[in-house]
Amino acid sequence: MRVNEVVTSFLKFRGKILILKRSEEASTYKGMWAGVSGFIEKNEKTLDAAVREIKEETGLKKKDFSLVKEGISFTFHDKDEDIKWTIHPFLFASKTGKIKIDKEHFEIKWINPEDLGEYFTVPKLEESLRRVL
Repeated sequence: MRVNEVVTSFLKFRGKILILKRSEEASTYKGMWAGVSGFIEKNEKTLDAAVREIKEETGLKKKDFSLVKEGISFTFHDKDEDIKWTIHPFLFASKTGKIKIDKEHFEIKWINPEDLGEYFTVPKLEESLRRVL
């Protein structure tokens, strides 16, 4: 079993949250909707990883968003993939709705947070969102 530690960040703009659809370039969960997520590098703080991933995956600069809340981390085992994930959730306020996605995604949507359950998402995305709202 692999063990992965990741950050999952939600950007909020005008009451809506950003979700991104993962492309064939993504390492896991291709074709599923996710927040801004990525692996935590060795010796990297979780907040630093969250900020780095937002900048990489959305094209935003640090001045374009600010931390609202860091949620309580949690761990779960995805038996289908045989991966144990530790997820560190974050919520950031965005000053803009203009996003420039990278190759890991091919579509974005700004949605009402309560509508997240209507999308085919990566595992435990709703749990991550609950922990920051």
